[in-house]
Amino acid sequence: PGISEFASSPEQVSDYIAPLLSFAARHVPRSKHRETPLYILCTAGMRILPQSQQKAILEDLLTDIPVHFDFLFSDSHAEVISGKQEGRWALGKCLGNFGNSQGKIWDRKALKSWVNLEVSKASQKFPLGSGPGSDPGFAVQEEVAKSLLAEVNLGCDAHQTEHVYRVYVATFLGFGGNAARRRYEESLLSSRNSRALLISRRQAGLSPQAPLPDPCLPRDAPDELRLRGLRLHLRGTGDFQLCRERLRPLLNRTNGTGSSLNGVRQPPLQLQSSEFYGFSEFYYCTEDVLRMAPGSFPFSRFSAFLQDYCATRWSVLRERFERGLYAPHADLHRLKFQCFKSAWMFEVFHRGFSFPESYGSLRTALQVYDKEVQWTLGAILYRTRFLPLR
Repeated sequence: PGISEFASSPEQVSDYIAPLLSFAARHVPRSKHRETPLYILCTAGMRILPQSQQKAILEDLLTDIPVHFDFLFSDSHAEVISGKQEGRWALGKCLGNFGNSQGKIWDRKALKSWVNLEVSKASQKFPLGSGPGSDPGFAVQEEVAKSLLAEVNLGCDAHQTEHVYRVYVATFLGFGGNAARRRYEESLLSSRNSRALLISRRQAGLSPQAPLPDPCLPRDAPDELRLRGLRLHLRGTGDFQLCRERLRPLLNRTNGTGSSLNGVRQPPLQLQSSEFYGFSEFYYCTEDVLRMAPGSFPFSRFSAFLQDYCATRWSVLRERFERGLYAPHADLHRLKFQCFKSAWMFEVFHRGFSFPESYGSLRTALQVYDKEVQWTLGAILYRTRFLPLR
């Protein structure tokens, strides 16, 4: 788990990450420890916590780590970063589009824009990059969306405008897979349908013998919720289409044009001239249990696979898991919530970001050039950009 899991016991955070720091200490020469900067940058899991809990966790790190490790670690080296920073730093990894090699000449007209879609545990990111000379539609909404735009110059100096990239980044806290599930579970108690079921079915959901039906769990899969002092028992019905319908209100779409989730402005999608890549949950949902090879595929095929998976009895899925028929890193948690997370991803992609259901060119991947796509490399390069080269 991330360090946000220690919100109620912040004094344990430094002990929790001590093995990671010990690993780093063993691999950095002892004589270099004091000049090696250590950064602890926290993402969506921490952003979703109240400020008081964020502060308590960071204070424990800043107090305890210098006692046991002598890395260069100041107060400014531990912070909660914004979703915009996270998305911007991750985008540069996208298939080397920010790369440049000696003697290479850019074809300004041939350059496309590219989008890195990511659905993580607590949030989702929508960074969109425009190469020099290309126009992914920023100008249409530039005045409205200035707070979502950034210019990144990857040239050797500020005058090399041929290496200026315009980046649109939108992040949606609370819209990640796990956070969406928590909001969905809350809706089970507050929706009219649930209240009607509690009445008509004589307190359905309050005992394992009379569970509340959940279309977002595989058929016959049991689950138990503890919300607001109430224990609620669920049993999956495995209805992928109904699950999608139940999730749509959680997108919080507005009626205005040019907006996506939560009413956030979004540039027009240039489907023909842009490349779209899906990471994190986009990859896990297609690979972990469905075993669809990374790459592009029609979403109609993905939907058909999911309808079959969700409608499969939980006992059958468990038996397949025990026989090792799923990806090595798939676990029972993935099996149980595959239907929900896939339906959420499907709705985010098509109704949240307005991709047509006929679109079949989204490329899913876990790695680029044999490296996992992460924001951390961009973060460390940015943090150390003013350090002298030697």
